[in-house]
Amino acid sequence: MTDISEHKSQSPRLVLEAGRAEAQYWRDLWHYRELFAILAWRDVSVRYKQTVIGVLWAVIRPFLTMIVFTVIFGRVAQLPSEGDAPYPVMVFAGMLPWFLFSSILSESSNSLVMNSALVGKVYFPRLVIPSAAAVVSLVDFAISFAMMILLMIALWFLPDWRVLFLPFFILLAVAAALGPALLFCAMNVKYRDFRYIIPFIVQFGLYVSPVGFSSANIPDAWRFIYGLNPMVGVIDGFRWCLLGGEATLHTPSFVLSLGVIAVFLWYGIHVFRRTERTFADLI
Repeated sequence: MTDISEHKSQSPRLVLEAGRAEAQYWRDLWHYRELFAILAWRDVSVRYKQTVIGVLWAVIRPFLTMIVFTVIFGRVAQLPSEGDAPYPVMVFAGMLPWFLFSSILSESSNSLVMNSALVGKVYFPRLVIPSAAAVVSLVDFAISFAMMILLMIALWFLPDWRVLFLPFFILLAVAAALGPALLFCAMNVKYRDFRYIIPFIVQFGLYVSPVGFSSANIPDAWRFIYGLNPMVGVIDGFRWCLLGGEATLHTPSFVLSLGVIAVFLWYGIHVFRRTERTFADLI
């Protein structure tokens, strides 16, 4: 008969202790993949559980925004579209990554405070919570993307081979959102008034990003400052993939946006990891 103590000594163990080596922390994220799936499914189901029109919220908001921007920038301001694409299609192609970015930023930034009971009771990599909250935004994005396809079919405008690169730019939009989201998520635990800053950033960013207009309208003298907005490269990349034809991707601005996204993502993870061990005490 096998000795119980010998059997226990041979069994792999997972030590639940905050502040371990970085490699062990990232390994723990994989061990807690089931928790990630549970939290993500819970957030998705709660999002539409007690609503009057359910998933139609993911359709109405971008549709109404598309109409407003088309009228203001396309009809009143008479700004040109991107290449030969209809103006509503160009606007919707810019709204897809923007709403994905803004939704992840809003949902993930408040996720720790919304799950305070779970954070205060048991240890697990806290990065699971804001990452799971981002899944809800991806569901909304999928619904909006289906609407984009219907709009393009209705206007007889279809993408070319460049649409194959769209998954890369979707991941880029998620990375652009997660960096500042993790930063605000960590700050929001200690300073609760940070949650009031996020709606302002989203509202301000909507108008300084090329959502309702084409980046081709930006003068060359302002291209560098303009490229510091991480969503410029993401939105231009979406349009390059979806609009095809004469839609262009300004390489210097795109590379600059990539650099800003990488810096924000690194800094967001760095701040989140540095303050993570204090979450249970502060929340």
